[in-house]
Amino acid sequence: MTLPSLNKFKDPALCGTLLERVKKELSGELRFMEVCGTHTVAIFQSGLHSLLPAGLVHLSGPGCPVCVTHESEVNAFLELATRPGVVVATFGDLMKVPGTKSRTLKDAQAEGARVEVVYSAFDALALARRSPGDQVVFLGVGFETTAPTIAATLKLAKAEGLTNFKVLSFHKLVPPALEALLGDIATRIDAFLLPGHVSAIIGIEPYRFIAEKFGRPAVITGFEPLDILQALLLIIEMKNAGKPEVVNQYRRVVEDKGNPKALAIMHEVFATADGRWRGIGTIPGSGLELSKEYAAFDAKLAFGLELKDTPPLPGCKCGAVLKGQIRPDECPLFKKACTPATPVGPCMVSSEGSCAAYYKYKMD
Repeated sequence: MTLPSLNKFKDPALCGTLLERVKKELSGELRFMEVCGTHTVAIFQSGLHSLLPAGLVHLSGPGCPVCVTHESEVNAFLELATRPGVVVATFGDLMKVPGTKSRTLKDAQAEGARVEVVYSAFDALALARRSPGDQVVFLGVGFETTAPTIAATLKLAKAEGLTNFKVLSFHKLVPPALEALLGDIATRIDAFLLPGHVSAIIGIEPYRFIAEKFGRPAVITGFEPLDILQALLLIIEMKNAGKPEVVNQYRRVVEDKGNPKALAIMHEVFATADGRWRGIGTIPGSGLELSKEYAAFDAKLAFGLELKDTPPLPGCKCGAVLKGQIRPDECPLFKKACTPATPVGPCMVSSEGSCAAYYKYKMD
């Protein structure tokens, strides 16, 4: 099958037509939340944020893996980095995420800790092969999108009998977080743009509760301007008709049943557990830990790591931003103490963070 050129999904004339329909159909205020860091950037980068009518309020949700990594988890990374004989392997965007007293893995590396930036879990596995005298620990963060590839890496490590490779799993599951947000009386969300990458793995079924239990419309969509505008028009039409549904608009990528092979390997290697989310707290069943069959590769067990109660970073409102309760520019630190060059919180660290997107793209 030949996919259409993505340029067609940026066509200015079609975008203009859809935008006019959005403005015409919108009645009253509608607060929609996107739940993917790539959507965050796409909405700002394309200029859609500034073009949407005032009544269509854009909220950024907990869809940036780095942003939702809990302070106590970052502290566990830092503690692990001080262990003798340990090499920490991590994606680069975790290097500047602050823990207690704003310490980061970058700081630990500068102080002599052995922290290696890798581009995939397979790179970390290769590092373990080359370093038989060290324990190489890969920091597992992210959502259902990345978990299957890390599961595949662990299966390979087990097949090879590689004993010096471990994973510290703080993976998180998106649907339980959305349910927690909808159940929070302090958070008002009228509709969701659902993440394309995560949905390519899990499909549409795990989101059904959004419409069935909470009566909110939600649309799985892609990242081009036409994708986003069509999804918003679908949401507005469902609201006007009083018939909320969960719709898969991104059918060129997302199958309704997701990716069965990816799901199978993820469920083989991981088991669901409670997950800690920055700014939200502990959400039952929203995390992934290594299953009993892969316990030998669990860094938490191997090094006796425990997550300790950790206070939020002073002054940082990243948690409220992640729940859609405030805009990034309503945080008192925004563009003052907190900038991409000197980030205080993770929402400014990651290129997919809503604070970073506001800083880079939003015109005052």
